[in-house]
Amino acid sequence: MRIDAITIFPDYFNALDISLLGKAREKQILDMRVHDLRKFTFDKHKTVDDSPYGGGAGMLMKPEPWGLALDEILPEDGDCTVIFTSPAGEQFKQATAAELANEKQIVFACGRYEGIDQRVVDYASTKAKVRLISLGDYVLNGGEVAAIAMIEAIARLIPGVIGNAESLVEESHSDGLLEYPSYTKPSSWRGLEVPQVLLSGNHALIAQWRKDQQIERTRRVRPDLLPE
Repeated sequence: MRIDAITIFPDYFNALDISLLGKAREKQILDMRVHDLRKFTFDKHKTVDDSPYGGGAGMLMKPEPWGLALDEILPEDGDCTVIFTSPAGEQFKQATAAELANEKQIVFACGRYEGIDQRVVDYASTKAKVRLISLGDYVLNGGEVAAIAMIEAIARLIPGVIGNAESLVEESHSDGLLEYPSYTKPSSWRGLEVPQVLLSGNHALIAQWRKDQQIERTRRVRPDLLPE
């Protein structure tokens, strides 16, 4: 998979060179490219923002640098999804990550200030599939943090990125429930004990305990995930 990110702060994405995603890039499982939006400007100040029509607080990102960046990055066949990280978008979920993991190319458009001129979204829609996606019901200073979180969630689902693919099956949200609590050695630590069922060797009982724990944790922490 190829993933592009357009941003005025390319150094944000250096974190993706660490750990499993860095190894995936080295193995060419993941083709990650970061583009500095200011390289698509021509004035000496490399200006990417201006005041919004109609007034209002803050500045808005200008359309032309984005247009030039998209012209260079988007494939001619339109086989690509452009994601605008936006608090006004659909909420990102594990199912979203799984869906996007099947894409050939994803381009993250990371806005700043008060956002990006709407015409950039409209223009991108004529060149590729477009989705506005929000990381959650809160506002960040820019789209980079949200993009990095989404890239991690998506890329780890690509075959070959995670060493043990079976570990993806029992994670939180993989079946609509939160993950069960986990324990390792020693069985007794600072007066706290591992549940006896996990030491029993009875795999059927362990499986049932884990499912019960998933349901209980989900009911307690995220009841909205459970059927009414």
